Amino acid sequence: MSNTSSESRNKKIPLLDLQPDGGNFLEETLNGLRSDPATLPCKYFYDSHGANLFEQICELPEYYPTRTEISILRDHLNEISEVIGPQARIVEYGSGAGEKIRLLLNSLQEARAYTPIDISREQLIASADSLQQDYPGLEVLPVCADYASELTLPTPKAPFARTLVFFPGSTIGNFKPREALAFMKRFHQLCMQGDEPGMLLIGYDLKKDRAKLEAAYNDSQGVTAEFNLNLLHRINNELGGHFDIDNWRHEARWNETEGAVEMHLVSQTEQVARVNGDQFPFAAGQTIHTENSFKYDSDEFRALAEQAGFQRLHYWQDKQQQFQVALFQAQ
Repeated sequence: MSNTSSESRNKKIPLLDLQPDGGNFLEETLNGLRSDPATLPCKYFYDSHGANLFEQICELPEYYPTRTEISILRDHLNEISEVIGPQARIVEYGSGAGEKIRLLLNSLQEARAYTPIDISREQLIASADSLQQDYPGLEVLPVCADYASELTLPTPKAPFARTLVFFPGSTIGNFKPREALAFMKRFHQLCMQGDEPGMLLIGYDLKKDRAKLEAAYNDSQGVTAEFNLNLLHRINNELGGHFDIDNWRHEARWNETEGAVEMHLVSQTEQVARVNGDQFPFAAGQTIHTENSFKYDSDEFRALAEQAGFQRLHYWQDKQQQFQVALFQAQ
C-alpha cells in the first residue's frame, strides 16, 4: 500500500493517498477464487465506472435505502444537529459522491473539519474539491483508502469539540456481524479524540419481507447486474484475467438464516477462468460470492453498538419502518 501525500487538482486540497495498490487486488482476487465457496472482495466494485454505477443504483425505483435514508435525515436534521452540538470534526467512511454530508453540513453549527474516506480516488477528489469550494471555512482532509483497514487519519489544524463518525448508506451491512463489531470498536477509538465524547451517526437497513429485499438488489433495468459484473471486467482489464463475461450472470438472494442479502455471480456453463496463470474451474450453476448486505432489527443493532462501547441516544425511522438512522455516543 502506498503512503504518499498528493494534492487534488483544483483547490489544492491535501489528499492522503492510502489506496491499495494492484498487488493487493491481485492477491485478494486469487485468494478469493481459491476459497470454497469462491469469493471476491466487494471493495473492488468501486473503480470510477463502478462508483458511477452505484450512483445510478441509488436512483433506481426498487432501491429504497438511499432515498429513505435521505428523507429521514432531512426530516430530523435540526434535532440531530442540536444533539451533536457545535464545532464538530466529522469523519465519513465511504463518502461516495458526498450528497448526504451536505445535508449534515448545512445543519451543523460551526463544523471544524471534514475527513471523507473512500477507495474511489477520482470520485473522492471531485467531491472534496466541490465541498471545499462550497464550504470555504471548513477544513477538508480527504483520505483515499480501503476504510476497512487500520488507518491513521490526518489531524485537523483547528481545535474541535468532538469527533462525529458518519457512516450512512447501510454500508455497515456489508460486514459480517463480528466484523461489524470490530469496525465499530475502531469508530469508538476515533470518538475518543476531542474535548467531549464523540458520537456515531449511522444508517442501517431493517429486516423486511423477502420480495422487497431481493427486488432492491435485482433491479429491472439491470444496473446492479452491471455493477456486479464490473468486478470481472476489472479483473480482465487490470489483472490480465480471462473471464468470459457472457458466461456469467448476476443474482441476489435473501439468506434468512444469516439475515443478509447475498450477491453472487453465477456461472452459466462449465468453464475455466484464468488469472495470473492460475486456472479456476467452475461448474454450471456454481457461484462467486461478491457481497453481503446484512439487515438488522432495531434491538439487534443497538446491542451490537453497545458491545462496541456506544450508547444509543436517539433513532429515527421512516413510516414504513424500512430503515433507521441512529445517533450513538461513545461511553
